[in-house]
Amino acid sequence: MPPAVPEPGGGTNLLESRPMDPETQNTLQLLSIAILPTLFAIVVHEVAHGWTARHYGDDTAWMLGRLTLNPLKHIDPVGTILVPILTIWTMGFAFGWAKPVPIDWRKLHNPRRDMVLVAAAGPGANLLMALGWGLVAKLASLLPAGLAMISMPLFYMGVFGILINVVLMVFNLVPLPPLDGGRIAVGLLPPALARPLSRIEPLGMILIVLLILTGGWRFIAPVIEWVRHGIMLLTGLA
Repeated sequence: MPPAVPEPGGGTNLLESRPMDPETQNTLQLLSIAILPTLFAIVVHEVAHGWTARHYGDDTAWMLGRLTLNPLKHIDPVGTILVPILTIWTMGFAFGWAKPVPIDWRKLHNPRRDMVLVAAAGPGANLLMALGWGLVAKLASLLPAGLAMISMPLFYMGVFGILINVVLMVFNLVPLPPLDGGRIAVGLLPPALARPLSRIEPLGMILIVLLILTGGWRFIAPVIEWVRHGIMLLTGLA
C-alpha cells in the first residue's frame, strides 16, 4: 500500500490512506491476470472464423478490416467489456464474446462443407491457445525463485488462459445455433434434420441464456474440467 499523499493544504488523501478491502483487492488481481488471456481468446476466435472463410472464398471480413488482432476492431461493448468484468466480479471467471465476424456463405466454394470448417475454426483456435497458455504457465514454473515477480503473474495468467479458452471452446461447441456447434451440426446432419435445427437460430441466444439460468451449465462443466485437465497433463502442469 503506497503511503498517504499529503494534500496541497497539508491534509491527507483519505482515498489512498484507507486500506483496500481484501475482496476488492483479490478481484482487481484477478482482473489484471485475466484481461490479456480473455481478449486473446475472444478476438483470435473471431479472426479464425474470418481467416478460414477467406481461405475458402469469402473475403467479406477481410474487406471490412476484421482480420486483425487489434481488439478495438472486434469489441462488442456488452460482450467484450461489460460481461467479462461482471462475470469476474461475481463468479470469479471471465466470459464474453466479440462482435461476430461477418460471413457470406454464398461466396464460399462449397457452402455446406466450408461453413462447417469456418464454424470449427473458432473453437479450434481456442484449443491451440489453451495449449499455448499451458506452455506459458509451464515455462513460468521453471523460472528461478529470484524471478518470482515475473514468474508468478505469468504462471497464473497461463493457468487462466487455459481455463477461459477451454470454456469458450466447449461452450461454443454446444450443438445449438447460432453457436459454432450448431452450425457444425447443420452442416453435418442430413437435410431433413439440418433444416429444423437451422430454424432455431433466431431464438438460439434466448434458449442459451435460459439454459444457463436454469442450471444447464452443470451439464457442460464436467466436459470443461476434463478438457482442462487433459491440457494440464499435456503441458506438464498436472
